[in-house]
Amino acid sequence: MFQTERLELREYTLKDAPFIFELMNSEGWLKNIGDRNINSIEDAENYMLKNYISSYEKHGFGPYLVSIKEDGTTIGSAGLYKRENLNFPDVGFAFLAEFGKKGYAFEAAKAVLQFAAENLKIQTIVGIVLPENISSIKLLKKLGLMEIGTYKYEDGEELLLFSN
Repeated sequence: MFQTERLELREYTLKDAPFIFELMNSEGWLKNIGDRNINSIEDAENYMLKNYISSYEKHGFGPYLVSIKEDGTTIGSAGLYKRENLNFPDVGFAFLAEFGKKGYAFEAAKAVLQFAAENLKIQTIVGIVLPENISSIKLLKKLGLMEIGTYKYEDGEELLLFSN
């Protein structure tokens, strides 16, 4: 779908369910994003149908699978999410721990923002993050987003809200 210097990003398909199962049960995901009750590959497929594939159809965007261009290794996810009670899409990213601290999240998220602006004509992007998730806060700021307030998530959890 689109590429950076080191990465390829593309829409998810149901064949990616084993990766989603792994990612959503990783320590970083559970700590910073939350348990989505993905306890099997079938759960991952159902989650993807409801939240990923339907988003492509409904909004023209969603999360994208991120892989290393050189060898095809799947390393994470970066994309846009349309929340019911947010006026603008929010940028989200999650990577397996072994691929952290290499600049991949910034590179992928920056490409998502560029894709949103150039291809989807979306100028305003927001970001939501746990107040204690310092690395994601730094990344949102590096992407040019500024803290503008708080956002109450569906489960009542209060998150920091960023916008460009």
